[in-house]
Amino acid sequence: MERHPHLPDGSARRHEWRAEYRPDCREEPRIMRRSAGQHLEHGDYRPARWLPVMALCALVLAALVAFDVAAMEPLNDKALSAVRGGDGVSFDLSGFRMDGDARVTYTAQPGRSMYSEYLSASRSDSAQPFADPYRIDIVNGAPGLADVIRLDMPRNVDGAQKWQFAYDWGVSADGIDSYGGAVLLKDLVLYGGGWQFSTPRTRDGVAFGAAVRMDIGQLALRANGRNEAQGQMAMDGIRIGAVDNAGSFTGQPWVIADVAAQPGSIDAVAQNGGPRLHIGIAWPDAQYGSGQAPQGGIQIDKISFTNPGGGVTDFGSSRIGSVQIQYLDIKFRP
Repeated sequence: MERHPHLPDGSARRHEWRAEYRPDCREEPRIMRRSAGQHLEHGDYRPARWLPVMALCALVLAALVAFDVAAMEPLNDKALSAVRGGDGVSFDLSGFRMDGDARVTYTAQPGRSMYSEYLSASRSDSAQPFADPYRIDIVNGAPGLADVIRLDMPRNVDGAQKWQFAYDWGVSADGIDSYGGAVLLKDLVLYGGGWQFSTPRTRDGVAFGAAVRMDIGQLALRANGRNEAQGQMAMDGIRIGAVDNAGSFTGQPWVIADVAAQPGSIDAVAQNGGPRLHIGIAWPDAQYGSGQAPQGGIQIDKISFTNPGGGVTDFGSSRIGSVQIQYLDIKFRP
């Protein structure tokens, strides 16, 4: 027996089941299904000796559908018109872990480069995997603008999704390789926000938007390697997010850039006889937004140095109550 699942509005199509028997026929009845508002059509009949079996089957069928009949209602036109398909992709990184010895090198000039290597990353999760996934979707842009690819981070309301990162880095220049140490991020927690990508309005490249609300348990810079805490500089209790006019955190992501209201850009520009990688954020656009750059706050609970002898020098806390990015223009050159 095929049962119809509930529709998105909680209703379901109604079906009725009936077994008929004609005493004047020498054949058994056939169980028929009819939808509400339709007439039953008689089919072939078989010997009457099968009537007890068919009656039993009818009772079984009635028992299977009886529990759901009360909740079944015909789907009217208004409810049907509200049914929509879902686009996009949802994915989860539950239990994600990565370790390796790959090296990524950026070469500014021949013989001069900077590298990072031995990246490791892992994520801890709540007890319900995929309950709060990442989402990728393509949505309509603002009127007159191109569509937008949107990556939404998990809302992570309970803060159960925590990231751990570590990598080593160094610089090579003038024939000298200098090891810079390791960078460790502990208990990085992202609360919503995400990325936007679209087509720039007036030039080639990529337009982007970014919104972030994050807490970081500790950011540590370890000059003697990731396993050596002596000599490290550490920042504990880092918090970044949107703030109100009084400088108080609102609990919402800080919108650093928006593809319509204040677009960021990644492209190449010609300057001083050669191409330059360019990253920028435009001035706030009153046509698609308020004309004001969103306000964000940065808070660090503790800044400290661990001395080679084992002692810790505590520099206290730091707080930027309100910060706005009105315009940003960065060009990379050799």
